[in-house]
Amino acid sequence: MSGNRPLSGKQPRIRFAVITISLVVPACTALGAFAIQSFSRQLRVEGLGSGGVLGRTDVGKPRLAITAKERADLAELEVRLDGKPVHTHRAGDRLIVDAPTLAEGRHELTATSHSGLPLLHDISRTFTVDTTAPTLRLSPIRSARPGAPVTVRGRVEDAGQVKVSIAGAPVPVGEDGTFSRRLERPPARIEVAATDAGGNVTRTHVNAGAPYPLTRAAHLTAIGWASSAVREPVLQLVKDRKLNAVELDIKDENGEVGYDSAVPLAREIGAVKNRYDARKVIDALHGMGARVVGRIVAFRDPVLAQASHSQGKDHRLVQAPDGSPYNGGHYGKLAFTNFADPEVRQYNIALATEAAKLGFDDILYDYVRRPDGKLSTMRFPGLGNQTPEKSIAQFVADTRRRVRPEGAYLGASVFGIAATRPTEIAQDIPAIAQQADYIAPMVYPSHWAAGEYRVASPNSSPYDIVNRSLADFAKQVKGTGATIVPWLQDFSLGVHYGPDEVAAQIRAAAGDGMNSFLLWNAGASYQGAALVTLR
Repeated sequence: MSGNRPLSGKQPRIRFAVITISLVVPACTALGAFAIQSFSRQLRVEGLGSGGVLGRTDVGKPRLAITAKERADLAELEVRLDGKPVHTHRAGDRLIVDAPTLAEGRHELTATSHSGLPLLHDISRTFTVDTTAPTLRLSPIRSARPGAPVTVRGRVEDAGQVKVSIAGAPVPVGEDGTFSRRLERPPARIEVAATDAGGNVTRTHVNAGAPYPLTRAAHLTAIGWASSAVREPVLQLVKDRKLNAVELDIKDENGEVGYDSAVPLAREIGAVKNRYDARKVIDALHGMGARVVGRIVAFRDPVLAQASHSQGKDHRLVQAPDGSPYNGGHYGKLAFTNFADPEVRQYNIALATEAAKLGFDDILYDYVRRPDGKLSTMRFPGLGNQTPEKSIAQFVADTRRRVRPEGAYLGASVFGIAATRPTEIAQDIPAIAQQADYIAPMVYPSHWAAGEYRVASPNSSPYDIVNRSLADFAKQVKGTGATIVPWLQDFSLGVHYGPDEVAAQIRAAAGDGMNSFLLWNAGASYQGAALVTLR
């Protein structure tokens, strides 16, 4: 969130007033929170004392009424608002005032009795209409790392009349309108509310964002790490300061978990393969000065899908309209699990939380989407009235709440087309970016159709297609607090890709202000000649 930007909840004027006025004859009577003393013939605005303030909620109610303790002749009352007669009508023992539109500011309501009763004096009541929510300004905050303590600071106008809460707890407001609160374990999204005397509320939030560090990583599978022939060339790039991070699979496209996970469901379904010791790997990479990005393939999970189907738990699966498992084409019939199912969601979140506790610097989701294909051919049990896009963004938010306190950043890998076609695979970029530390668009030139972003042959034009598509993503995440760490192509598909083609993509991303990146090569064979030495 940008700093010192005024925020207010101003709304259109509401055209009705809610005022309940009591005309009282002798008796010491308690009405609501107010004691009406004998002979104190006062008009009463319900819930407010004399000189009260009517806020947006108050004036949203439809009727202004006058009542009498005894059966006085209400028809003999002459009612005026700001000196002008107003129309009234009887409703049982109440005199309903047909209140006109009330403008902002101070008003006076009077009632004059012509009944001749000795104790019914002329009476008046003043009140103020204020439907404008308070102005609230927050200073930007930055933490050293995710989950680190932060102090939220800000300022409100009319300090003496405004109450402020941060993350649900009231905080004192100084005479100059300033306030602050330190949060030892802050949530990713910190809610701040300011409420004035009229009950008008301005609500906003500030993200407890930690600046994402420069990250230049290469993908490595769990099987690849177990092979020195595959692992060592990648580590050499780290030693040569060509890379400063390794992306290592936690759960891969097969649904296999690479280390000895203690997550019960992973063990129950046979997903745990124990191909590397997570703590030892993380310690070794940290000892080399490298960050460790843990990739979790979320909803493409054949191991979980097959185990669930065999157990009769098809609610965990994406289904066809007839309730049978959805056929994911080249992915297979039992490939995609149901992103809307609570058990599926919790399984992935449990793996992410465990990995964060083990010391992975990032949790990076992949396949955090629905299968590609017509939505009409799929069912997602448990989705309810939510859209797939909203459900997936909420899943990312739920994960962030769990991994942030453990000090891990959260990223989400997304299709390149998601910037312009969010419903094709249920990846709404602004919505996901609100809930993640970074977005990782897969902008591989080989994956674009001819003519996308006005590039005739994207695979032959790596600079143009990467630069133009990432510029679109930059617009999508603006104002969310998320950064962009693109996936770049270091493999050949249709067109040979050597160091020049890889370097062109890196320059294209840098041209959009994106200096972090992730390199993809399924066999983990990377071209160091494309990479500059980090200082």
